[in-house]
Amino acid sequence: MLERTTPPFRADHVGSLIRPDALIAARQAATKNEIPKAELQRIQQGAIRDIVRLQEEIGFRLVTDGEFNRGFWQRDFVLKFRNVAEMPSKMTARFHTTEGVRDRKPAALGVSGKLARPNEIFVDDFRFLKSVARALPKVTIPSPTVMHFRGGRDAIDRTAYPEMREFYADLARLYREEIRDLAAAGCRYLQIDEVNLAYLCDPALRKEVANFHEDPEALPQTYAKLLNDTIAERPPGMTICLHLCRGNFQGAWVAEGGYDPIADLLFNEIKVDGYFLEYDSPRAGGFEPLRLLPKGKTAVLGLVTTKSPKLEGKDELKRRIDEAGRYAPLEQLALSPQCGFSSGIGGNAMTYDDEVSKLRLVVEVAREVWGSA
Repeated sequence: MLERTTPPFRADHVGSLIRPDALIAARQAATKNEIPKAELQRIQQGAIRDIVRLQEEIGFRLVTDGEFNRGFWQRDFVLKFRNVAEMPSKMTARFHTTEGVRDRKPAALGVSGKLARPNEIFVDDFRFLKSVARALPKVTIPSPTVMHFRGGRDAIDRTAYPEMREFYADLARLYREEIRDLAAAGCRYLQIDEVNLAYLCDPALRKEVANFHEDPEALPQTYAKLLNDTIAERPPGMTICLHLCRGNFQGAWVAEGGYDPIADLLFNEIKVDGYFLEYDSPRAGGFEPLRLLPKGKTAVLGLVTTKSPKLEGKDELKRRIDEAGRYAPLEQLALSPQCGFSSGIGGNAMTYDDEVSKLRLVVEVAREVWGSA
């Protein structure tokens, strides 16, 4: 089978990696003003150099900075927009673990005035990643839908945005500006982390959405348009993929249910190049929705779990790839972990050595199935 020359690659990964203890301690010390920001940056950049070398040594053709520049996968991005702040959520999130269930009300985002992007957000971080990478550097950003989902219309100032279409237009424009600046810095591989479309496949969460006066039937179309508007001006040669997640923190997840309710919209209306799909457990449903994957797009199968340190067997992974191949051509498939290894500081469910073993497994299986990573 021909080697892929553009991402997503046969062996890929979602982005976040387990932060070293020294980096966690430095971030905590900087928050308390116990060390200067320059010292935090020095420690952070050293940790990124090390994690980039690890990814390249394992055999990945892409590298990320492990999201070592953030405390949490979404907050460090969306809270940089002007007039955005965290607020109590109306939505109850039921976190499932192997030990049981616990309910939480994770923070929503409130918009108190007109949105603005005072500065570039992740552009300098990308420039550093690019400067130390031999493999293709990938940037991950949270989906613009996170600015709406948990709070809905009531979390968005009606004076600033009497019509929701004006809010969505401003939000997409600011994302386009960040994507433009990332592209100007040399970014050619961008991943948008999209949890809310996957949440809308879960009947229980659809009821939660209806409870705060949003229409769970209409939201997928609204979000698809927002995503398309967000990436509408990407330059030629930039690959953009969508990562769908059902929640991932310390081995816990929020949503359940297959991709069937959104599959046609996801694959045929949202104009991205590939999809990182969670498929590490039965809660994600079967591979049948892959039959709707059009030519020219890639589905990256998240078959290796980041929710448990137990290492998957190669034969089982190959069996599942073969099963997925009944619904989409093998040349349109790839392999990855189902999510990042650390959604935030303290969000990992295994040791560093466990993480390395799983990353090596992804590369080895990809080479054995497709002939290259």
